[in-house]
Amino acid sequence: QLQVVQSGGGLVQPGGSLRLSCAASGFTLGYYAVGWFRRASGKEREGVSCITASGRVTNYAESVKGRFTISRDDAKNTAYLQMNSLKPEDTAVYYCAADQDLADDFCSGYLRMGGHWGQGTQVTVSS
Repeated sequence: QLQVVQSGGGLVQPGGSLRLSCAASGFTLGYYAVGWFRRASGKEREGVSCITASGRVTNYAESVKGRFTISRDDAKNTAYLQMNSLKPEDTAVYYCAADQDLADDFCSGYLRMGGHWGQGTQVTVSS
């Protein structure tokens, strides 16, 4: 069964850090681009970050640039989203998605990506 399993998340104070993980099961993540998305309560889903299958190209939403870092470890079949300097407005359910595509221009259109999606994980930033 092909699936993406997320871990990480939780409650953190403003200014704190969290790392989200996105593990591929049943397929080789190295052939897939990975995107991270989030949906805050009452708001539409938004794209947060993307990394191409090669790892050479990344993309970030303006709201998280300089604070979040996307990465991948294909040996572990896992991608990550390191979130630093967290703000209350980062509170949301975060989702990762993996789409089989080797193109280095994938991330320019990642907001429309399909593929395999994780179950979502809650991130709450609050004092």
